[in-house]
Amino acid sequence: MTLPHGLRAFRHRSFRLFFLGQGVSQFGTWLQLIATSWLIYRLTGSALYLGLASFALQIPFLVLAPFAGVWVDRLSKRAVLRTTNAIALAQSLAMLALVASGHIQPWHLIAGNLVLGVVNSFDSPGRQSFLIELVEGRADLPNAIAFQSMLMNGARFVGPMIGGAVIALFGEVWGFALNSASYLAILAALAVLRVQPRAPLIEGERWLSGLAAGFRWAYGFLPSRRALLLLSAVSFGVQPLQALAPFFARDVFAGNSQTLGWLIGAGGLGAVSGMLYLALRPTVRGLLQVIGWAGAAAGAAVVAYTKCAQLWLALPLVYAAGMGMMLTAGSINTVLQTIVEDRLRARVAAIYIMSFLGVSPLGSLVAGWAALHVGPPAALAAGGALALCAALAYLAGLPSMRRELRPLYVRLGIVPPADQ
Repeated sequence: MTLPHGLRAFRHRSFRLFFLGQGVSQFGTWLQLIATSWLIYRLTGSALYLGLASFALQIPFLVLAPFAGVWVDRLSKRAVLRTTNAIALAQSLAMLALVASGHIQPWHLIAGNLVLGVVNSFDSPGRQSFLIELVEGRADLPNAIAFQSMLMNGARFVGPMIGGAVIALFGEVWGFALNSASYLAILAALAVLRVQPRAPLIEGERWLSGLAAGFRWAYGFLPSRRALLLLSAVSFGVQPLQALAPFFARDVFAGNSQTLGWLIGAGGLGAVSGMLYLALRPTVRGLLQVIGWAGAAAGAAVVAYTKCAQLWLALPLVYAAGMGMMLTAGSINTVLQTIVEDRLRARVAAIYIMSFLGVSPLGSLVAGWAALHVGPPAALAAGGALALCAALAYLAGLPSMRRELRPLYVRLGIVPPADQ
């Protein structure tokens, strides 16, 4: 299939099918997440409970993802994804039954988020490391990574806005019902894919040795170490913007669930814009600088957002924060997946996920606790300031990172030898 260079990953039939199935599934996931967030705040009126729900959803990434990466490297990626999506469907059906019967309690929602978080801690490294099989090599991998990330954030943009309207018109139960139905799309896509699975490259390796090998690669190399540390700081400081969004929607902007959908959707649109930029880039060169400036922009936007009293002023800042956050995360993921050895691919993907999605629940929990003492705006502003300072420190060390990375780019053919 002849396609423009910016769409080169879609030349591959398996990637197209997977992309479509994931799109439907991710749209449903965001409907359920919005329903869960709004229902918890309606039942409790507590910013701390919002923080706990976000913490339960994402803390498994921090605790389990590195171990999941070792496990995923040993197995068929398609089998892993079939299992994780089937369990996620069962979780969604259980939550639907509780909400529809009227027996739902806040602890049910938090426990449900915890189950989904455990599933996702295995699903995410499986999905990231499966892409190279879908596009049959490294040549189209950066484009596939960018479009996969853009898909996830496109669902984050569209899902909350439609979810907010659905909840306002029909109630929270429909968010859970539509999510349950959406899992059928990804399970169907996985059933009909035709891929050549790569043989496991770590047979006979001990679990702890395999885990240590992933961390040695990720943190033993200066550019990847500094990028992952920056990602952790930005995730810790900026991601609570979403966890505390119900407070701002209701108590600052005097809105309802639809206002919540607009706020989260604005961040999703910013993230999609950032990932579209990455998808259209012809090369990974220059991404080290993009990482630093995007992280700084995300932190500054969050600080400014906490000073807004009008929704029309807040939405562009949420858009900027979403773009900065996902440009930071997406650029780091693209660089890491481009340069990592195949035998470590799932493990490095898991360490990236730990640094990104695993650290964010700590930020949400701390922000929820701090909100009780200093108020949500001040708590969120402190996180934005942390992200901004970390990004400025990263930019100060950019020359040394470039020197370390250039020989590897030369070896991979990304930079010609004469350009050293």
